[in-house]
Amino acid sequence: MSFRNLTNEEIAKLKERGCRAADWLSVTVTEGFDPTSISNVEFSGPVRLGASGGDFRLPGGVVRHGSISNATLHNVTVGDNVYINNISNYIANYEIADGAYIENVDVIVSTLNSSYGIGTEVSVLNETGGREVPVFERMSAQTAYLIAMYRNRRDMVERLVTDIKVHAAGFYGTPGRIGRDARVVNAGEINNVIIGDHAVIDGATRLVNGTITSSKSDPVHVGRAVIAEGFILAAGACIDDGAVIHHCFIGQATHLTHLFSAHDSLFFANCACENGEAAAIFAGPYTVTMHKSSLLIAGMFSFLNAGSGSNQSNHMYKLGPIHQGVAERGSKTTSDSYILWPAKIGAFSLVMGRHVNHPDTSRLPFSYLIENRGESFLVPGINLRSVGTIRDAQKWPKRDRRRSKDLLDSINFNLLSPYTAGKMLDGISLLNDLERTAGLTAERFAFQTMTIDAHALRKGRKLYGMALDKFMGNSVINRLGTEPITDQAELTRRLRPTHEAGAGQWVDVCGLFAPKNEVDTICEDIAAGRLTLDQLEQRWRKLHADYYDMEWTWVAQTLETWYGKSIEELTPDDIRVIIRRWLESVTALNDMLLSDARKEYSLKSRTGFGIDDPGCSADDDFTSVRGSYDADPFVTMVKEHTARKTALAASALALLP
Repeated sequence: MSFRNLTNEEIAKLKERGCRAADWLSVTVTEGFDPTSISNVEFSGPVRLGASGGDFRLPGGVVRHGSISNATLHNVTVGDNVYINNISNYIANYEIADGAYIENVDVIVSTLNSSYGIGTEVSVLNETGGREVPVFERMSAQTAYLIAMYRNRRDMVERLVTDIKVHAAGFYGTPGRIGRDARVVNAGEINNVIIGDHAVIDGATRLVNGTITSSKSDPVHVGRAVIAEGFILAAGACIDDGAVIHHCFIGQATHLTHLFSAHDSLFFANCACENGEAAAIFAGPYTVTMHKSSLLIAGMFSFLNAGSGSNQSNHMYKLGPIHQGVAERGSKTTSDSYILWPAKIGAFSLVMGRHVNHPDTSRLPFSYLIENRGESFLVPGINLRSVGTIRDAQKWPKRDRRRSKDLLDSINFNLLSPYTAGKMLDGISLLNDLERTAGLTAERFAFQTMTIDAHALRKGRKLYGMALDKFMGNSVINRLGTEPITDQAELTRRLRPTHEAGAGQWVDVCGLFAPKNEVDTICEDIAAGRLTLDQLEQRWRKLHADYYDMEWTWVAQTLETWYGKSIEELTPDDIRVIIRRWLESVTALNDMLLSDARKEYSLKSRTGFGIDDPGCSADDDFTSVRGSYDADPFVTMVKEHTARKTALAASALALLP
C-alpha cells in the first residue's frame, strides 16, 4: 500500500471537521481517502490512513459507514474501510487491518517493548517453579508436554525454551495489530495485544500482553467483563462472562466462561470450563469442569470430567505448594471427590470420595477408586463395562469444535490402543503377582496404599483379558483386508508389519498415542538442533498420521505374548481362533453395557416421576420424558454394533483358506 501527503484542501476539510495534528506532514493517506469520513480526530506522530468507505451491518439492522471519529491516533496505520468511533483515551502504535470495527473503547496501546504474551512463562503443576512452559502462538499440547514433563532431558528442554524465547524476542519493537474484519467494541483497556483476523472483543474489561490468533474459519470471541493478562488465545477460543485468566495458554476451541478463573495454566483443544477455578494445571484436550465449587490445581489432565466439588491439594504446609498429580486420559471425579497430591490416577478411571494416601493406579486402567470409611478401595477394570466410558469415547470426536483446517493438537480418540492395551497387560501381571503373593484364599489384597477385594481382582483380570482379545482381534481383522487369502505364505505376508516403529512401550503425549522410542528420538533431535519449532510440529503430525501402521507393529509383537505364536507361526486355524475370541469378547462386553444401561430404566430411576399421582402416572411420566429402554439410542447403537461385528467376523473367516 502506497501513501501520499495530504493536500491543502484535505487538511482544510479535516480542520473544519474538528481534526487537529501537531504536524500535518506526518499524516499520510492512500488513494480512496475521503476527508469527509473523518471527524473530531487528533493525529500524533506518523499516522497512515487507508481508503474510506465500506458498510457495517450490526445486529438489529443498524448500518454504519466506514469512518473515523472521536479518537486520538498516535503512530497508527489504518487500513481500508475501517470504522473507529469513541475512543476515550487513544490508540497508539497499532496497525489496523482492512474492515476492522472499533467502537467505545477506553484505550488501545502498544508500548513497543512487549512480545504480546509470546514467551510468557506458565508455571504449571509446580506453583513454585521447575516446570515452566514459555508459550507461543502455535504451541501444541505435545510440544508443551515435552517442556513440562521431560525436565530430565535438560538439553532438549533448554533448546526448546531458547527457540521460543528467540521467537518471542522478534516481537519487541513491533506495533500491535488489529486484524482484518476484527471487531472491538465496548471494551476497557487493551494493552500490548495482537488481535487476529475476525476476532470479536465485546465488553472485555482489561486485556494486557496477549496474542489472539483468530481466523475467518474459526474466530475468537472475548466477551463481557473478561480480564486477561499474559495470555495466548488460539483459533476458536471463547473467553466470556467475567472469566479471569492470568498467564495462560487457551487452546483451539476451548471455552472458559461464567466467572471461571485460572492462573498459570495451559488449556488445549476443546476444553470447557465454567464457574470454578484452575491453578497451575496442564489441561490436555477435552478437560471439562463446570461447577462453582470445583478446583483443579497442580494436576495434569486430559479427557477429564470433573464432578461438582472436585478438589485436590498440592500443599502439605511444609515446603510450599510443590506437589503435583496426574489423572491420565479419560478420568472422572465424582461430586465432592478429593485427592491429596502427589498421586497418579490410571487412564479411564473414576475417583469417588476422599483419598489422602497418595494412590498410584496407573498400572490398572479402567478402574474405580472408591473411599469407604477412610480407606481407598480399587476395583480394577470395572469401567470397561460402564456405559459412561463408551459414551465418552463416542462423544469426544463429535464434540470437536475446531473449525480451522490448521489443527495444532494431534488427538487420538481411540479407547483401546497400544497405550491402554500395554497397561492392561501389565495390570494382569500385577494382579497375578498380588494373588500369588497373598495366596489364592486371601479375601483382600493390599496394593500400595489401597485395598483390592478378591472378587474385584479376579473380575478385573477377566475384563482386561476380554478387552485385549477385542483390541488385538480387531487389529488382526483389519490387517487381513478384504481379498481372499490363498495360502499360508499370503497370510504371513499380510500380517507382517510394514512400519519399523511401534514395538515396545507406548505413551500418551497429551492426546497423541506414540511409541516411546519415537518420542525419545524426537527429544534427541531437538537437543541436537535438528528440529525447528515448525519442523517439530510436522513430526507430531507425521506420528499421528502413522498411528495405525505403528499400532499393528505393536500388535504383531504382542501376539506372541498373548496368543503364544509369532506372526510367522500363525496358521489360518490360529486366526480363526483369534477371530472367535474377538467376537466372544465384543459380544460379552456389549452385553455388560446393555445391562449397565438397563439400570437407568429401573424402578429406582423412576423416583420423583408422576409427582402428584406416583402410584398411577409414574410410569407414563417416566416414559414421556425418558422413553423406553428398547428405544434408547445408546441401547440401539450397542445392539447394532454387535450385529455389525458378527457379520464382520463371518466375512473375515470367509477370507481364510
